Order: sequence, then structure tokens, then C-alpha cells
Amino acid sequence: MRVISSQQAADLLEDGMTVAASGFGGCCHPEAITAAVEERFLATGKPRKLTLLFAASTGDRQTRGMGHFGYEGLVARVIAGGWRGTPRLGRLAIEEKIEAHCWPQGVIAQLYRAIAAGQPGVITHIGLGSFMDPLHGGGRMNATTPRALVERVSLRGKEWLLYPSMPLDCVLLRGTTADEDGNVTLEDEAFPLDVLAMAQAGRNSGGVVIVQVKRIAERGSLPPGDVRIPAALVDYVVVCENPAQHGVSFAETDNIAYTGRVRMAVSRLHPAPLSADKIIQRRAFLELAPLHRPTINLGIGIAAGIGRIASEEGFDDYTVTIESGVIGGVPAEELSFGAAVNPTAIVPQASQFDFYDGGGLDIAFLGMAEVDRHGAVNVSRFNNSIVGVGGFTNISQTAGRVVYLGAFSAGGAEIAVADGRLDIIRDGRVCKIVDHVDQISSSPAFAPEGQSQLVVTERAVFRVIEGCLMLTEFAPGIDLASHVLDRLPKGVAVSDQLKQMDARLFSTHAMKDFAP
Repeated sequence: MRVISSQQAADLLEDGMTVAASGFGGCCHPEAITAAVEERFLATGKPRKLTLLFAASTGDRQTRGMGHFGYEGLVARVIAGGWRGTPRLGRLAIEEKIEAHCWPQGVIAQLYRAIAAGQPGVITHIGLGSFMDPLHGGGRMNATTPRALVERVSLRGKEWLLYPSMPLDCVLLRGTTADEDGNVTLEDEAFPLDVLAMAQAGRNSGGVVIVQVKRIAERGSLPPGDVRIPAALVDYVVVCENPAQHGVSFAETDNIAYTGRVRMAVSRLHPAPLSADKIIQRRAFLELAPLHRPTINLGIGIAAGIGRIASEEGFDDYTVTIESGVIGGVPAEELSFGAAVNPTAIVPQASQFDFYDGGGLDIAFLGMAEVDRHGAVNVSRFNNSIVGVGGFTNISQTAGRVVYLGAFSAGGAEIAVADGRLDIIRDGRVCKIVDHVDQISSSPAFAPEGQSQLVVTERAVFRVIEGCLMLTEFAPGIDLASHVLDRLPKGVAVSDQLKQMDARLFSTHAMKDFAP
């Protein structure tokens, strides 16, 4: 193992390399190294025509993270689960300047193990019937992408998808401490993700493995059980002493409650103010409260706030999981999403998805961009932007129950909550309940048998029944006809037991203070 600077690390990338990098949202990304790659390219025009592989959306939705690679010429192809955090790369894809593929986050996390083991790829049911199915585009996100890499295969009388392995020429990882031999621990990281499998994949591909850390420790001083990346897998270490490039997330320099060093008093978490988003989260929470000790998943964005709602209501009879590998605690939000305050366990990301893919989740709460009259959901591409699926497809196609959360309309909506009623001051220009979604990120047709599906907005609640979206609830204070019914596409059913949403949702008081 050799200690080098971030600039020297950037110099190791050569034209045409396939590069994999760790990261989840704003966490666990080797920011100093990828920033140095950007600096080198802007100064010299090198390297060129890289292929990028990364599982989760890794960036700050502006320029950091994998966004450092977002230049024409620097990148030729991107294969990613999440694109939301890297708008520069998304713009290159929209402008047809790179090949762009979107695969499920869990599949890419599992793919690193397949690459390390010399296997042909990941064979799975995840993605069948979605835009990642070769029958519907094979995960291609633009016209420049010449062919699908994903294949349909038949095994034991069933159809599966094969997401192929590929050699990794360079792997960029992040840890906390490296000893003088190159053994790496992750004591200050919010979670380990798949750093071991990625390092093994890089080594067995004949590639170079570079790890960004905070510090160097004496040889033999790290407890063996704490070492997550053995020295035999590490070629180079970059020491980053800049907290802005090695914080626990892009939002926080450190948070010891994420790593388990200290347990925060959750009573100190301030209740969220009453808003349209909080109404959505509260209504979704009502699907959780009656269940007996369920294992759940909370997606990014509005869905992540359900953990805070549960805390406000004093409800803790459940086990929360996050795609990052975090189990238990109160999920963080925004650029710290993936971490949790007071987690009870943290496992590798691929292991978390093993559990999800096998049907381990009792209920999942996921965001949505648009839903069609058949219950198909799009979260991946809309409004001329590429967001990707992240773990959405893994989870929505396997959980026992799914609750989709999102605003009823988009584009200029102004909504207030007052006196137990919803006040739509100005409605959004576009209804998110549509005739057909632009891109099928998940479809009820490929959900497990008996899966319950609910769509929750601030003014209306829908259930998916036998492949048809049905309106079942509406908010007090709205004009049902003009604010809901007139905006729905033909084919959306209306329940003959249509009722108003629970009045407790629209109060400033905790819902537990009300009689049921």
C-alpha cells in the first residue's frame, strides 16, 4: 500500500477505464478524489471516455459526488441506480452526449459480489415488467444508448433478468482509518455499503483500488474485527484532512448518533410543522400503526419523514430499514438520508437487498412522481430529467404492502392547512395521477401475489384494486369535483364507500391525543 495525494490518485485514471465509486446520497463518498478528477480533466482534458458504475444516487443534487464526472468527453457511459444526486450526468444523458443505463440499486450492490466471484452477473426477478426489462427498453435512458445490456433468460420454467458483470479497472472507496499496511476501518462512516465486495471486485478484475481515509494509524493497531477492507485489497490510500470533503454526509461534518458512538435522546427531535407534506406522512403512518411489529422500509424524500411522525406519536413498535444497510433508529433526511439516529444494526447494502428481494419487508413507504390509472408508478424519468430508480424497484416489487406518497399536483401549487381543513389556494398545473406514466418504474402486474398498494396525497387517497386505481378518501375543505374528480383521467374508479380523510391529520396536535 502507498499513501498518495488526491491529485496523484486522479492521475491514475486512464482513458476508457471502467470506474466504480462508493457513496449513498451525501454519505460515504471519496469526495477529495473525485473532485481531483474533475480538476485534472478541466486542466488537461484527461482522462476521457470513462464508464461509471455506481449503485445509489451519489451527490448533492448539484456538483459534488459523482457530479464531478459530469462533463462531455470525460464520461462515455454511465450505469447507475440513482441519478437524482448528479444532475450534471443527467443533463449529459438528456442531451444525448453519453450512453445512459439505469439498473436497480440493489442489483448493482449485488453485482459487485458477482464480479468479485467471477460470476456472469446477477440473475433476478427485479425489474421484470419495468423499463429495465429488455421488452421495455432494457434500462436505456436515451436514444444514444445503442443496445440494452440487460438480458431476459429462462431458468426452470420462469423468466428472469440477467444484469451482466463487467471488469472494474478502478475502484474509489472511502474509509476512516488506514494502518501503515493499508488495512481500513470505517468507525466514523454512517454505513459500510459494499466497500469489501467492491475492493474484491477491483482486485480480481486486475484493477486499482484507492481508498480515501481521515488518518493513518500504526501498523497492527487496528482491531482485526473492525477492519472492513483488508490491506491485501488496497493499492493506494489518500489521506483527506478537509472536513468538507470527508464529512459524515454532504450536510454534516459529523454525527455520532449515526455511528452508534452515542445514543441521542429522540425526545429532542422537534416536531415537523403542519404542512401538506406532513398530512401525507401522517396518513401513510396510519397504515403502519395497526401492524404488529412490522419490518418496514422508508424511501428517500417525503417518505423518510414518517420516522419523525412515528417519533412524534410515541410509536416504536416496528423495525425500520433503509437501503443503505441501516436497521432501526430514526432515519435522517435530505443529504444525510441513508443514515439514522440511534441505529440498532448496520449491515452491507447488498445484504439488505438480499432481504428485500426475498420478500422480507412487511410494508414499504415510497415516493412517487406519477401514478397511472392501472397503478403503475414512475419515479425514474419525468419533466425532462433523469432521476433513476434507486432501490424503488427492488422494494416495490417485493414488499407485502406498499404505500406511495406524493403531492396530488405539481407546478405552482400553494396549499395551506387551517382549522382542520385543507385550503388549496392555488392548484398545481399538472396532476400526478395520469392516464399512462412516462416510464414504468414498477407495475402491479409484477408485484407479489396479495400485495396491498395505496397512493396517498394531501387531498386524496387511492387504492390499487385488480389493476385499477380507485379513489377512497378525500380531504375536508376541498371541492371534491374541481380539486380531485375533474383532474383525474378516465378509468380511475370512485369507491361507493368514499369518505373524508381522518380529521386528526389536519390538526396541529399529535394524532394520539384524539379519540379514534
